[in-house]
Amino acid sequence: MFLKAKIIHVMTLPDHIRVLERGWLSSNNIVFLDPDCPTVVDTGYGTHADQTLKMLQDALQGRALKRIVNTHLHSDHAGGNALLQAHYDCQTVIPPGLQDAVLVWDEDRLSYANTGQHCPRFRYDAVLAVGKTIELGGDDWTVFSAAGHDNDMVMLWCERLGILISADALWQNGFGVIFPEIVGESGFAEQQATLDLIGQLAPRLVIPGHGAPFTDVKASLDAAQSRIKWLAADPKRNADNAMKALLAFKLLAAQRMTVADIADLFRNSAITHKVLSAYYPVDPEAMAHFAAEQMVRLGLAVRDGEVLSVRS
Repeated sequence: MFLKAKIIHVMTLPDHIRVLERGWLSSNNIVFLDPDCPTVVDTGYGTHADQTLKMLQDALQGRALKRIVNTHLHSDHAGGNALLQAHYDCQTVIPPGLQDAVLVWDEDRLSYANTGQHCPRFRYDAVLAVGKTIELGGDDWTVFSAAGHDNDMVMLWCERLGILISADALWQNGFGVIFPEIVGESGFAEQQATLDLIGQLAPRLVIPGHGAPFTDVKASLDAAQSRIKWLAADPKRNADNAMKALLAFKLLAAQRMTVADIADLFRNSAITHKVLSAYYPVDPEAMAHFAAEQMVRLGLAVRDGEVLSVRS
């Protein structure tokens, strides 16, 4: 099933940059219509790869894609890599930190097995260098570490344009789940530092990993700064957020799940199992019923007996 997607034309975006805004299952695709090296930043989820290809073909207007750049390797940002590589034989540039895991395709280190998600195997050709620049659309974009949601994530900053590609470090209304904290690594402090860096850069426009580009950056930063402090004050809040996000993502991918399917997800996913063990003294079946009701209460799903479906 294809989710609706749209091409965003923001007045402050140069003509050679197109933002393909996707749903929450697939990250936005940022297309640079460079005549010498047409590039896309992030490629969406694997089950949407055919849609990603079609949208890119429309946006590229007859050009051949020459390069993929990934801000990070979560499945919703790199899931279209394999199909685009097969179709265009394009170069793929990934952030530093997980290149060895990509080389041997270690799905545990890449987070796909741990989260119960799907990402077709892809190759990489080059690695971004933090603190250095990459040319996109004729401009130099500086690569900055954007640790927090993913400690191997990067952001891309064009000083001349005042545009930041923020990945999942800052959305208009929040940021991505702080996954490192779930697995016993530091993440809250890193997210705080990333938000501080965005404040110092003072972008006039942010292109987030999910949602429309936005210009009221200060308001979004202020809200995000408050949220990270709130999460850090009680790590269970982040764990709750992770459980809801992982289930919502899985439901979007499957469109329909039984309560037994949810229990299996909680039982077999390393991250959800860790959260259950640490914060919820109930078995996966009981937690699955509770989580299903949460999805309904949040307006994300409808329930018919033991079956949960995405709300249309």
